Amino acid sequence: MTRTDRLAWLLPSAMAEPPAEGAGRPRRTVRDWVVDTTLFLLAAFVGLLASETSAKYNSDVVVLADQLLGAAAVCALWLRRRWPVGLAVALSLVSIVAPVAGGAMLASLFSLAVRKPFREVAWIGAIAAAASVAQVFIRPDPETGTLLSIGIGFVLILLVTAWGMLVRSRRKLVEALRERARRAEAEAELRAQQAQRLAREAIAREMHDVLAHRLTLLSVHAGALEFRPDAPPEQIARAAGVIRDSAHEALQDLREIIGVLRTPGESTATGEENRPQPTLETLGALVDESRLAGMKVVLDSDLDDPAAVPVATGRTVYRIAQEGLTNARKHAPGAEVTVTVRGRRGDGLTVDIANPAPDGPVPHVPGSGQGLIGLTERAMLAGGRMSHGPAPGGGFALHAWLPWPA
Repeated sequence: MTRTDRLAWLLPSAMAEPPAEGAGRPRRTVRDWVVDTTLFLLAAFVGLLASETSAKYNSDVVVLADQLLGAAAVCALWLRRRWPVGLAVALSLVSIVAPVAGGAMLASLFSLAVRKPFREVAWIGAIAAAASVAQVFIRPDPETGTLLSIGIGFVLILLVTAWGMLVRSRRKLVEALRERARRAEAEAELRAQQAQRLAREAIAREMHDVLAHRLTLLSVHAGALEFRPDAPPEQIARAAGVIRDSAHEALQDLREIIGVLRTPGESTATGEENRPQPTLETLGALVDESRLAGMKVVLDSDLDDPAAVPVATGRTVYRIAQEGLTNARKHAPGAEVTVTVRGRRGDGLTVDIANPAPDGPVPHVPGSGQGLIGLTERAMLAGGRMSHGPAPGGGFALHAWLPWPA
């Protein structure tokens, strides 16, 4: 139970809980019962005072009629929440001939001002004021002058009406703040869902970039073993070793990505710590791995200190090179791939990956092109740009530029 739920009994029924769709009137809270009982007792007390004054100057029949009308008016206050307008008009008319109903009439005006807008309160308040003036002439009080009686009636009507409107405005303010808080909570939930969706897209993109390279190695060497069953044992052993190492690396990369989804403090299944993320310094190891898999790769870099490149930028360069080598391995097997990295502080980094056209037909690989779309988005998020397409002399070329602040 929240703090608001525990303290709901201190609030009016209209504010304790929002009305449900199609529901009836809200049930009275403890505070409502206290307020209703207090108003009932005050109206009864005012009626008793007026009845004592009436008994001094009127006959027993008139006093009895006043007492009956006053008791009915006071009891009718329990209906003020259900019919505030009708009750206020009725008690205003009754108070003309029965001064003992004056307290109940004021209580009904207060309830009306709390629940209705000013336009309705104004004309009913005018009826009550006119009834107060008429009462002075129909049932005058010998102990009080005419002008004083009219003035007291106007002041009391204005006071209870203004008090009720003040309470109404305060409730409206609380309701507006509550609605603003609900809207803020809904917007925060939407932002959290959007952030979660973006995080999932980023994880999916990272998973594609990481695993596509490893799985391509598995596919190439598995295909070689399939079409060259008579290969020398040394080549079969080397291909099997590459397949084993690539599968192991793919599992390690997948474990790292899944580790991002774990809750803080949750250990991995093997208890291993996450490996360092790739950077520009590990680009050479990526090229060596591709060469070991049988690719012809030329790395041309003019960076004297790759460690000086920002980590996020270096990781993006690594992923671009990884995807470029993966695409070359899938679509141009056996072709020489050139990876060129240029840049310096203030000018940015450029990455060019090019390969000639394959010598023969290449079978279509499912899912092709998704990695390039993800890399383009990655480069844009990093503040750079990337383009790719067929090279003028045949083959395929990829060009990317990434910022490197001075």
